[in-house]
Amino acid sequence: MYAFLEAHVADYMTRAVVTVSPETTLRDLERLFTEHDFNSFPVVRGQVMIGAVTKFDILKQFVFTTRHVIPLYEEISQRAAGEIMTRDVLTFASDRPLTKVLQTLVDFRVKSFPVVDAGRLVGIIAREDVVRALRDAGLPGGYHRP
Repeated sequence: MYAFLEAHVADYMTRAVVTVSPETTLRDLERLFTEHDFNSFPVVRGQVMIGAVTKFDILKQFVFTTRHVIPLYEEISQRAAGEIMTRDVLTFASDRPLTKVLQTLVDFRVKSFPVVDAGRLVGIIAREDVVRALRDAGLPGGYHRP
């Protein structure tokens, strides 16, 4: 267990991150979500993360309103990630302890967090990464039962 207490985000994060640009259309986002089975994509300009777009952000575009009883799919599908993304995204630096990530995953019930150092996206830390760290620390199956 002590190995887990000493582990940091950089030790277990995924470094090859699939990202989208602010110009990526909702139609392309739908294809990417299907292709990769992710819940969100970081939105980057250069290597600077400016937000994240989630499946929930897409769903919000199709909410029925009094103006549009039937959502205008063709019009909506041309919206860009930069228009619909979440701007205030909780991130972690690569030098943060995994214990903090574990607590935040549980508290917020999310699947992953972008890893950002000096404003630049450097990775993703996900539930699976934390479970792997627990397993590597000698906890059977990544879980400890007293």
